[in-house]
Amino acid sequence: MFEILAGNIMSLWGWKRNALAFFSGAILTLALPPFDFFAVGFISFPILIWLLEGAAPSPNARGALRLYPSAVIGWFFGFGYFVFGLWWLANALLAQGNEFIWALPLAVFGLPAFLALFYAGAAMIGKSIWGNGIGAAAALAFGFGISEWLRATIFTGFPWNGIGLTAMPSPVMMQSASIFGVTGMNALAVLVFALPSTVGLHKHRFSGPFLALCLLVAHGTYGYWRIYEIAAVQTQPNGKIVRLVQPSYKQSEKWDEPERDKIFANYLSLSTQISESNQPKPDLIIWPETAVPFIFTDRPQALSALGAALDDNQILLAGAVRQEGQRDAGETVRYHNSMLAINGKGEIIDAADKVHLVPFGEYLPFGDLLRSLGVQEVAMPGGFSAGSAQHIFKLPNLPKILPLICYEIIFPGVTAEENDGAKIVVNITNDAWYGRSPGPYQHFRLAQLRSVESGVPLIRSANNGISGEVDGYGRVVAALALDVVGVIDVPIASALEPTIYIRHGQRVIFLLFAALFAISSLTKLRRRYRITKSV
Repeated sequence: MFEILAGNIMSLWGWKRNALAFFSGAILTLALPPFDFFAVGFISFPILIWLLEGAAPSPNARGALRLYPSAVIGWFFGFGYFVFGLWWLANALLAQGNEFIWALPLAVFGLPAFLALFYAGAAMIGKSIWGNGIGAAAALAFGFGISEWLRATIFTGFPWNGIGLTAMPSPVMMQSASIFGVTGMNALAVLVFALPSTVGLHKHRFSGPFLALCLLVAHGTYGYWRIYEIAAVQTQPNGKIVRLVQPSYKQSEKWDEPERDKIFANYLSLSTQISESNQPKPDLIIWPETAVPFIFTDRPQALSALGAALDDNQILLAGAVRQEGQRDAGETVRYHNSMLAINGKGEIIDAADKVHLVPFGEYLPFGDLLRSLGVQEVAMPGGFSAGSAQHIFKLPNLPKILPLICYEIIFPGVTAEENDGAKIVVNITNDAWYGRSPGPYQHFRLAQLRSVESGVPLIRSANNGISGEVDGYGRVVAALALDVVGVIDVPIASALEPTIYIRHGQRVIFLLFAALFAISSLTKLRRRYRITKSV
């Protein structure tokens, strides 16, 4: 039966082949949060393997043109995956009215069309070293591993929903990221999902499913062992209490002039309310991204109000727009999306500016050209300026903190490259842009994985959710659901010992990619040898 199915798929041509590639990419999004039906990967990737197996070049094609049919299949697969995985980005264009309604097609179809080029590249890379059976799966895994790494790196990077995310629906299934990171898991997920494609072959048809089962069992067993054996001796909290504030304001309300004082007063009220569990007052209070509804230089009295609200030994980390320079003094004015550290005297004692800005949301690529055409940033006309480098907070009586603002948390390895001994990652965000959609759930999952990669606990405050604390194993200690209004007080978890990924991540990924390349290349050479020998 599988041989017939594989043969029929391999023989597809024209629009039917492209439509099936689009469909196989689209259904893979069911493996993403909030659905987490990871088994669908065992449908999507065998279909992709069989489609690529049947992608024959034109007899007259030479060089890279021989890979063109494979690139088309990879592109349609990626287009389906990104259209159905990122459609919710369109909500951001309508969050403050209809000003950007003209850009909806660009968000829903334009960005996926561009991102699909990376998967076209994955198919081309894989097909260039294509072996047979297990070798084909290894080749495709190598291609996707390289392409996902490029997607996270070039053009400032956009590693949202890497394929590895589809194989990590729960903390037990996330633990392999402590060895390979998400970069390595992208390749391993493709390998495991693609291996069952061998059931459509005449020889060694069950070798692929057997190897996939072995890898899946190893993945789950390692996760179970790490969670229930290693983590059974749980890391004790470090004695500090953090309060996460989630006010759940609609994006259209946040910068409404008459509402600004009410919003600020509500933040103060939530920050100072008595804990229902009669816990000690929090040592650290965290407000979401751009929580402060004005610029402090315009409202210096707001800092005085904070000083009156906070105890002497409390520190507030607040998302705010930071202004640099004064127009009155003839200086160039820049605005930063920042996290400010404010002490009990109402003094700003430290600040971190967002380094990775969101393209088109916070800054415009080719800004001068696009502004001349009337295009503006969605988040703030004129846009933000990027910070020069990631900055560690070294605050009184608190562990070292790595501040990451909004989508900075989605980059694989950021906690390895920038942590400088940080014992906590604090992520603030405003996912109200995306409404009740898969977006906030995907964002939270990506944030969880940074903790698994690094072993460093994550504390996350989001305007409308999902706010919460995640320990170094990726387990949710406490959380506020989407659109819930309130606060949670939770002990700050202690950091784990540096993970294998933190200590040896680049070497591990290099060895993994080298092994996949070797397996696929060797099976390709063996295939050629058999063909030559038979002739």
